[in-house]
Amino acid sequence: VEQLRIINPRVICALGRIAGQTLLRTKAPLSRLRGKVHDYQGIKLIVTYHPAALLRYPQYKRATWEDMQLLRRVYDEVKGG
Repeated sequence: VEQLRIINPRVICALGRIAGQTLLRTKAPLSRLRGKVHDYQGIKLIVTYHPAALLRYPQYKRATWEDMQLLRRVYDEVKGG
């Protein structure tokens, strides 16, 4: 939390279920966390698959690409571009 305060990010991308659940303080499965823009202490947060999952399950790459496109749209919106 202190590190995030110092960095003051515009958007956070949580990689994996554990990261998303920890930041959002939830037990919701990754399927419910993905594809949405969440709020983490006033910062927009997007959850996607962990890179290790992509190595094990290449079929997740399409969904991850869609998450990255959402991340880019949110970032552009937040930065004013």
